[in-house]
Parts: sequence; C-alpha cells; structure tokens
Amino acid sequence: MANDTGRSNKRATARWVIKIGSALITSGTEGLNRPAIRHWCEQLATLQRAGDELVLVSSGSIAEGMHRLGWKQRPASIHELQAAAAVGQMGLVQTYESALQQHGIGTAQILLTHADLSNRQRYLNARSTLSTLLRLGVLPVVNENDTVTTDEIKLGDNDNLAALVANLISADKLIILTDQHGLYDRDPRLHPSATMVREAEAGDPALLTMAGPSKSAVGSGGMATKLLAAERAARSGTSTVIARGHEENVICRLREGEAIGTHLSAGTATLDARKQWLANQLKVRGQLTLDDGAQRRLRAGAASLLPVGVKKVEGQFHRGELVSCIDAHGVEVARGLVNYTSSEVLRLLGLQSSEIESTLGYVDEPEIITRDNMVSL
Repeated sequence: MANDTGRSNKRATARWVIKIGSALITSGTEGLNRPAIRHWCEQLATLQRAGDELVLVSSGSIAEGMHRLGWKQRPASIHELQAAAAVGQMGLVQTYESALQQHGIGTAQILLTHADLSNRQRYLNARSTLSTLLRLGVLPVVNENDTVTTDEIKLGDNDNLAALVANLISADKLIILTDQHGLYDRDPRLHPSATMVREAEAGDPALLTMAGPSKSAVGSGGMATKLLAAERAARSGTSTVIARGHEENVICRLREGEAIGTHLSAGTATLDARKQWLANQLKVRGQLTLDDGAQRRLRAGAASLLPVGVKKVEGQFHRGELVSCIDAHGVEVARGLVNYTSSEVLRLLGLQSSEIESTLGYVDEPEIITRDNMVSL
C-alpha cells in the first residue's frame, strides 16, 4: 500500500521539483539547447551530492520534434502536436540521460497525464514510484504524455504538472525556470519602469492581475499559469520560486538562499493528502450553485452539502465524479465527489434530506457531497 505522505522514511536535506520551460530548453525553433541543459544538469548534480532529492519536470518534446520535422511554427492540429511530441521525446530524454550520466546520476522517464492523477489509485501508484526512485538515488525526468492525450496539449503547460508532482512527493520547493526574471507588477517588455515582485504569498488574487500572456513561439504557458501552479503547490506546503533559467548557476544560488526571482510562500494552511488530491483535479464534471447558507458552511470547511443548499445544476455527471460548488457570483467555494447523478440532483434541488427517498424511490446518502469527500477552496 502506498505511503500516504509521499515521503520515504529517510528524509533528504530537501526535496525539490524543478521545472524547465520550452523557451529555455530550446534554441528558438532550432531544437534543444544542449549546452544549457548540461549546465542545469551540473547544478542538479551539485544538489544531489549535497543530499537533496530532485524531480525534474521538463518541457521541450514538442519543440524538439518541430525542429526534427523541420517545422518553424507550432502546429494547431492536435495530431501534429502528438506527432511532434513523439519525435521530440527521443532527443529530450537522450540529452538528459547523457548529461546526468557524466555526473554518475541515473535517470528515469516518467510520462504522466492529468487522467493519471485524477484516478486515486493511479495517483497513489505514481507517488509510490517517484518515492522509490528518489530513495534509490535516481533523478526522475517527468513530462506529460503528449503523444496519446489531447486535453493536456490544449491545457498545454507543464507548470500545472510540476505543481501536481510537488503535491505528489510533498516537495519543499518548486522551482519554475523561465525566460523571465520573475513576476513584475506590469509587463516589463511594454513598461521599462515595471518593478519585480520579490516576495508574495502564493494564491494572492492581486498577483494574477500583474501576469501577462505567453509570447513564446514554442511554449504554451505564461506567467498566469506559473502563479496558478504556485497556488496548487502551496496546498501541500510547497513554496515556489519563479526565476530566469539562464541566470548563472541559478539552481545552486537558490539553494544557498540567494534572492533571485519571485519567491511565493506557501502560507501556513496545508491540506492533507486526500484533500490535496481533490483540490488539484483539473477536470470537473459539473457545477452546483449554492444558496448563501450552504456556501458559508462550506467555506468554513465543517459541513457536508445537503440537497436543501443547492439551487442550480450544470453539466452531466455520474455518482462519484468531481463537481465544483460555486456561490451566486460564480466564485468556486468547494469541490467534491457527488453521491448522486446530475439528473438525480436536479430532482432534489432545495429538498430536505428526509425527502430523498420519497423523491427518488431510494436513498444512498443523506448528503449530495459528504464532508470527507469535499475540500473547501
């Protein structure tokens, strides 16, 4: 049975997830930037020799595939993106393996999709595999399995994946290396007087208003995705740093505590392992609008959701699937696994729990969502 903490019994000095984006890992549309990869791998070797446990989340397979196929523009077709990922994954993994072998470090390729992480058993299996590799001194290289998935390419960034991996292994720190120095209060490409945000708390709503769109021809994530990733990572107590990857010895200097980039603290409130899993699912199957009393109780995190508190149902879902609970203004209050289908919940709107059996002809649970299967947001 998987260890629900995600940690091995013998704790390393620190446990880091390091994500390197497409704009760094590639030389524009000219394929992989191998000298830069070797430099990062040298720094990773320094951290591992110091006793740290590391997981690398790397973009670049699609960009490398584009180079090998002679494409100058990122294609819009899902099937062409899948083909590029399949071609490029070979070069990406070979480059990391070769660079890390020079330092005596073994590597393992882990291909994940959000579907893997949305299934509880597969989620636990992935965590056990990563924990075992770390215990063995192997450095896992994680990527999305873009060759067989579609939604992941549409959502399309490894920032979220890195945050989910940080949750999986209860990482101390998530390092997101990008082509920007960090988060600025305004777009520095348009406003030369923009000021960098040095420290903030992950999840602060004001941060998203500062983030701009991605300008990369090979990547798909922007600063906003990095801020959302930091918020997800914080749910397991993981702090995040967003920094420029081409900064000299950036990884080693961050380990020494140097103030590089934007540091986003995790705060003090962290979720237990099951609540993290519920909170971090990217695919919800439906939406329930709550009345004022229900949304207040759910925000307090001390109540189940009863039929009487539900005003509206959107989407189609089955028993046991994930739904989002929103207030009258459309703000998400909580999410959880429903005890009834969407058509059944429609029939139960505003009713007391005692009326479920007379309305449906049976009763499975007195709640629409049981407290233990729900997380407040």
